Amino acid sequence: KFKQQVGEEEEDGNLWIGYCAFHLGDYKRALEEYEALTKQPTCNPDVWVNLACTYFFLGMYTQAEQAALKAPKSGLQNRLLFHLAHKFSDEKKLMSSHQNLQDVTEDQLSLASIHYMRSHYQEAIDIYKRILLDNREYLALNVYVALCYYKLDYYDVSQEVLAVYLQQVPDSTIALNLKACNHFRLFNGKAAEAELKNLTDSASSSFEFGKELIKHNLVVFRGGEGALQVLPPLVDVIPEARLNLVIYYLQQDDVQEAYNLIKDLEPTAPQEYILKGVVNAALGQEMGSRDHLKIAQQFFQLVGESASECDTIPGRQCMSSCFFLLRQFPNVLIYLNSIKSYFYNNDTFNFNYAQAKAAMGNFSEAEEVFLLIQSEKIKSDFVYLSWLARCYIMNKKPQLAWKLYLKMETSADSFNLLQLIANDCYKMRQFYYSAKAFDVLERLDSNPEYWEGKRGACVGVFQMILAGREAKETLREVLHLLKSTGNSQVEYIVRVMKKWAKENRVPV
Repeated sequence: KFKQQVGEEEEDGNLWIGYCAFHLGDYKRALEEYEALTKQPTCNPDVWVNLACTYFFLGMYTQAEQAALKAPKSGLQNRLLFHLAHKFSDEKKLMSSHQNLQDVTEDQLSLASIHYMRSHYQEAIDIYKRILLDNREYLALNVYVALCYYKLDYYDVSQEVLAVYLQQVPDSTIALNLKACNHFRLFNGKAAEAELKNLTDSASSSFEFGKELIKHNLVVFRGGEGALQVLPPLVDVIPEARLNLVIYYLQQDDVQEAYNLIKDLEPTAPQEYILKGVVNAALGQEMGSRDHLKIAQQFFQLVGESASECDTIPGRQCMSSCFFLLRQFPNVLIYLNSIKSYFYNNDTFNFNYAQAKAAMGNFSEAEEVFLLIQSEKIKSDFVYLSWLARCYIMNKKPQLAWKLYLKMETSADSFNLLQLIANDCYKMRQFYYSAKAFDVLERLDSNPEYWEGKRGACVGVFQMILAGREAKETLREVLHLLKSTGNSQVEYIVRVMKKWAKENRVPV
């Protein structure tokens, strides 16, 4: 550039400026140089492949392919076309370029990266390790191997491999970021953030992509804090940004926004299939849509039955979710039992596990698991309250179910819980709490069925007193409940009860 400014034209000077700009990550500057060179009559044909690579790094894949096809055949051209075929999901072209690969380091690295992007992590590791055997000095390959182990959930192995590189290059943006991600998986967000602290200050302007990646990961490490400021501009820059924004919307109960963001995404990786399944399940339950629930069930089944995921924890979670939506609870429990040791204190896991136990009639175990849950959000959910109430009733603790109702504010949910308590207690011959529930229902709604339920329950309490299975003092409250109803049958029932009370010296 200096020589150009002082009027000394260097042969291939522009080519070198383009080359330097490209390798500094300044792709727009490189693009200007290469495009100018292609317009010259004496243009070296190899410039076309350099221009194509620049287009590729700018995300201009169609232009990249057009420029690459104008270049003479070479290893670099084939590698670029190989990657473009992957971007375009063109299997035919992908296989054609694959067959043209040679057993040379650059081609093998290219193949390994395609394996990585297609989630074939073990195949990528095999190639990297083979190259490392002959080329110990290729230190950066350790980062790639560590990335693969991270994707396979072997976070501790990833750390060990990464340490080899960090000893030599302690300030690497990518390596330190990966180390932080491993800490996030092995420990928690605080430990991960501590690893990134040095990077947030030191990332230079030539590593703009590094800064964006760090910003993105800090949102994840902080449990979604700042998601709406940081993630939307990165949705088409960092693949995970879209998925993490979807997760954020789900955590905020904004299911529709989550669905809008993911509905057009064609899933390729297991995480994408799982997230699409979760969003469809949430939307299906919110809208009462069988179609969305069916789509969710199919996504979960696809992941859970795939060869690569069937024995992983997410794979088994998917199968349990699939069977949950199909209401096949014996199968749900088979899968949840196989992974429960990993989720002892996980509220969401315990919520699903307890529901499956209760659906199978294991009410005693279900109650224990429901009571492990700490999340206030889950504990105020009607599904939680109704299942726990049913467990209490089935485990002969109706007074605890009644307490759950008393803590609720008057609403459609509290009305539904009353109906559950009234009917379940009646079935379980816990007539006193059934009568109390039917009494409130009758006052809220004049449906004659509630009077019939109350009448039956009050007579049931009287029977229990006669059999010595209920305290005689309860009769006073039963009479009070009956008298609150303006029904012609009340008088006769009250008379019979009072007559017995008098004969047995029970004060009413």
